[in-house]
Amino acid sequence: MATFISVPLKKSSEVDLAKPLLKFVTATYPPGEEQAEYVRAVEELNKLRKSALGRPLDKHESSLEILLRYYDQLCAIEPKFPFPELCLTFTWKDAFDKGSLFGGSVKLALASVGYEKTCVLFNVGALASQIASEQNLDNDEGLKTAAKFYQLASGAFAHIKDTVLSALNREPTMDISPETVGTLSQIMLSQAQEVFVLKATADKMKDAIVAKLANQAADYYGDAFKQCQYKENLPKYFYFQEVLPVLAAKHCMMQATAELHQSALANQKKKFGEEIARLQHATELVKTAASRYDEYVNVKDLSDKISRALTAAKKDNDFIYHDRVPEVKDLEHIGKASLVKATAVQIPLSQKFTDLFEKMVPMAVQQSVSAANSRKADTVNRLIGSMREATNLCNGVLASLNLPAALEDLSGDAVPQSILDKSRAVIQHGGLQSIEQLIRDLPELLQRNREILDESLKILDEEETTDNELRAKFNQRWNRTPSGDLYKSLRAEGNNFCNILDKAVQADQVVKGRYNEHCGMIALLCKPENEISAAIPSANPAKTLQGSEVVNVLRAQLAQLDEVKREREVLEGEVKAVTFDLTTKFLTALAQDGAINEEAMTTNELDTRYGSHTQRVQQNLRRQEELLSQIQVSHQEFSALKQSNSEANSREEVLKKLAAAHDSYIEISSNTKEGTKFYNDLTEILLKFQNKCSDIVFARKTERDELLKELQQSIAREPSAPSFNVPSYQSNTPAPVPGGPTPAPRTVFNAQQPQAKPQPPARPPPPSITPQAASASAPVSSPMGPGSTNPPPVAPTGPSQAQGPPYPSYQGYPGYPGYQMPMAYNPYAYGQFNMPYMPYQAQGQAGYPGAPPTQQPYPYPQQPPQQQPYYPQQ
Repeated sequence: MATFISVPLKKSSEVDLAKPLLKFVTATYPPGEEQAEYVRAVEELNKLRKSALGRPLDKHESSLEILLRYYDQLCAIEPKFPFPELCLTFTWKDAFDKGSLFGGSVKLALASVGYEKTCVLFNVGALASQIASEQNLDNDEGLKTAAKFYQLASGAFAHIKDTVLSALNREPTMDISPETVGTLSQIMLSQAQEVFVLKATADKMKDAIVAKLANQAADYYGDAFKQCQYKENLPKYFYFQEVLPVLAAKHCMMQATAELHQSALANQKKKFGEEIARLQHATELVKTAASRYDEYVNVKDLSDKISRALTAAKKDNDFIYHDRVPEVKDLEHIGKASLVKATAVQIPLSQKFTDLFEKMVPMAVQQSVSAANSRKADTVNRLIGSMREATNLCNGVLASLNLPAALEDLSGDAVPQSILDKSRAVIQHGGLQSIEQLIRDLPELLQRNREILDESLKILDEEETTDNELRAKFNQRWNRTPSGDLYKSLRAEGNNFCNILDKAVQADQVVKGRYNEHCGMIALLCKPENEISAAIPSANPAKTLQGSEVVNVLRAQLAQLDEVKREREVLEGEVKAVTFDLTTKFLTALAQDGAINEEAMTTNELDTRYGSHTQRVQQNLRRQEELLSQIQVSHQEFSALKQSNSEANSREEVLKKLAAAHDSYIEISSNTKEGTKFYNDLTEILLKFQNKCSDIVFARKTERDELLKELQQSIAREPSAPSFNVPSYQSNTPAPVPGGPTPAPRTVFNAQQPQAKPQPPARPPPPSITPQAASASAPVSSPMGPGSTNPPPVAPTGPSQAQGPPYPSYQGYPGYPGYQMPMAYNPYAYGQFNMPYMPYQAQGQAGYPGAPPTQQPYPYPQQPPQQQPYYPQQ
């Protein structure tokens, strides 16, 4: 019957999905079977995109299946990968650009997986429309297939209309704008309804049914026609030269088909006048379609059928029935029946879809698991920290009381056994040299981390500065997301790292201060026993206290305190050994509620897992507090019984310092090792942060270069005609006829006029040329070929060029036949970085005196070369 409308495919630039996705997989999952599985899945995904978008697609269902699978896979992995951090930039060209159908932006590059999904879904609708248009509508199977795919295309375009603005967060290209895809959806729905009209006709259904179906199709085509005609922001080339005539013709033909079948129904009801009136109306509709849109549709078969029916109806009415023929406006309206509906986009679209990353949990679950692990670490650190703090308090109290050395030193001249044990412990841990080396390494590790962080923030600053400069230069044309907004999360992360390093510096200073305080006594503990004994002052013997009850009580209390400390060590190991995984619970919550209340779920799990341990820790701390109080009382009694003199006091003071030095050595050694591990771990994290910054800056540089190229092309396409002054002798030139072409102006260069001379006699006025004479002297040949029904373009009715003296004439606008661009023309140089403007110089004209030579366009700021990271990538 008529040509069906199909939509061209969008074209995408090649994108390497493998590199950023593999980097995330290897950084997130430890080496093993799980990581290997995800690596293979990433490679399969990259191949799937190349199959779906990297080659021409046949108009076959198998090609559509590939597109559907890729779209489903994008929807499946969107919540599982942090795409905003991966900085994957997708570049797509406008489907209707270059004069194919629509006119719009050449292409758009966005770092958004939502943009990729939108464009892939557009291709799903476009390819579905092409497959439907290729079906053989002479058989039942072809009709069913065409109707199915037209409804699928309508649903795809309707889904884009509802989601494109939220998916892109910016103005889309014209082909995927809500207005355009909304119109395309209506067109596809109209064609699906027309297919059902053809099927009902082929199945010889009742005339009443066919009339209602056809009238509904006409109504759909009328709506689509109005959307094309009255929306000023829609691209005009596609609608007015390709689609709009087809829609108008289809509207007339479907309405004529409805009138034809309704006339048959009137004949069955013996309403012969109504039959003739409807057939006459159908004839007028077909004539309109044939006269205006004959080159777009073929109405001969329908016209012949209507003509035969009208001739027979008139003959019967004239000779037999003599029924009055009513006016068309008095006829009863034909009913409507719709059998089509835009297919809703429900994931998965492909019946054969299998998620390549089925075992990978969504990012929401990953973030919840990470937050839960952080809460667990806080709980463990709090419990262990309280126990270690109690141990330090205990050691400090005993050292201040010189216990248990005071009980072992009743002889007054030998080195107490506890001091010897402490000495051996210090020597086994490496002595003074080990912690000195660790303390010397800390500033170097700190400096390495600061340099990595500073370099990461520096490349962000440089790219943001370049972006701001170009934004200030191009103003609203520079329509990409500002770098300052895009880098907010990265800068917050960088500031967090700065704060962490500042706190680490303070911790280093505390450790170093403690080392300086105790380094002398620590060095003494590292010496042999005889040197230690010589350094400890001797005192009067106190052997009379060896069998004292106070001494026995004090030793029993110290033994109980040692038992409490050993219990804490066991409890610390149990706390560290607790493990649990909330991934399954988080997945269940996400599936059931669509959200995860991570805080409540994690808190409940922590209370269950660590509740008993918390109670035992509190009991242990209370028991230690009671014992320390009892020890202090017993020590007062012990001190009162001891013979007190200056030598004994000096000896006890040295023993206290040695005990405190041992405790400080253990603590300093632990702190410096933790600090070294902290800086090394932070180096790996900062290197990942540096890579993240480098990746996003590289993606922004690529996006910047694409936008600069597009802006340069748009500037090149803009008219660059120079300004000119109209000579006074042309001021009385008759105005051109409305609708005629604008007379070509002539350029007058005042800078080249000679100095003032005596005025010559007045010049006679130019001969006046009437518009009729001009049109008669310039016959216009119609560009339309023979047999065309479209009216030819209106010929110019005004003079082609104003008359005047033989001044040098302007050679024409760029793009006109015979126009030759001068060699000095550089569309990219004008307005770029305050370069001097090169005036236009037509052939046969002299340039301005002293015009500067043509300069090469100033190169845009380039991304600084990527520096090698300070340490190997993890």
